[in-house]
Amino acid sequence: MISSIITGTGSYIPEIKKENKKFLENRFLNADGTEIPSDNELIIEKFKAITGIEERRYAPSKYNTSDLGFFAAQKAIEDASVNPEELDYIILAHNFGDVKSTAIQSDLLPSLATRVKYRLGIENPNCVAYDILFGCPGWIEGVIQAQAFIKAGIASKVLVIGAETLSRVVDKYDRDSMIYSDGAGACIVEKNEGQEAGILSHASQTFAKEEAYHLFFGNSFDKNKDPGVRYIKMHGRKIYEFALNNVPAAMKSALDKTGIVIDEVKKIFIHQANEKMDEAIIKRFYRLYKKPVPEGVMPMSIHKLGNSSVATVPTLLDLVLKGTIENQSIERGDVIILASVGAGMNINAIVYRY
Repeated sequence: MISSIITGTGSYIPEIKKENKKFLENRFLNADGTEIPSDNELIIEKFKAITGIEERRYAPSKYNTSDLGFFAAQKAIEDASVNPEELDYIILAHNFGDVKSTAIQSDLLPSLATRVKYRLGIENPNCVAYDILFGCPGWIEGVIQAQAFIKAGIASKVLVIGAETLSRVVDKYDRDSMIYSDGAGACIVEKNEGQEAGILSHASQTFAKEEAYHLFFGNSFDKNKDPGVRYIKMHGRKIYEFALNNVPAAMKSALDKTGIVIDEVKKIFIHQANEKMDEAIIKRFYRLYKKPVPEGVMPMSIHKLGNSSVATVPTLLDLVLKGTIENQSIERGDVIILASVGAGMNINAIVYRY
């Protein structure tokens, strides 16, 4: 039986830290441009209580999203001990392309995956490089696509990257700007025969009838700013309710396909979007099986790294596999779930045995 396994992981965490206290001097506005009556200390205190974020990481101005993806890819390739010339595909998930720190335009020509292939020095023209836009679940969807290529017999080694520099597309007058961060994570997915390991099942969904614009590009809350410049915006309450109502069911769908009981699940790597939301999602997921949430089942990185969109899940996975998150580890044979929700609105989940 042919399956797909992750043979190596890597991540790039930018060195620039921005603690919550550095937002004390910001001028936060409501969507209509009016002043928020609360002082910033209270705003930041409430923000931390809800999201769990204490600090986040920003990329140096000299690096763009494709650079971060390249750094993570190098580490994943080294970790998997593969020859880059043997890669059949490079799939790079992002949402905003390369946005230079001083620019207002996204650069997507050539694709970011092509830029990474160029930086890796790969000469093989049969290594196909392309980008995917799938919101925050983009990296997981890239892994799902890698598995499809492998099962179809047209690939044996695939590099999947999730990279983002959200600090370049935030509106500093919007409180939600404190959520976002920069980073990159990557993995090598390879063909596996014989071992009882790898991707066991997956689930993917797009909800667009009413939910398509829960996340969108919009104007600054400062009405004096150039209306032609757009920033990442979201309807936070709608996203929260959507995630709680739909992500647990998608995770259950993926797990039920395997026939594995929930008690066998050792870890759940969920998109680091909002601590309270993630905790509520996991609680509802276990409630579907009439089970309590096991202690330590959900590793978290959002407190120190913030929400780096497509990069959160692969970065978190890499950190746990490398033993850098306290009291979190994965052993051979462990069943884990990877899950995410984001712009689209898209949801996906993978059940995986190590």
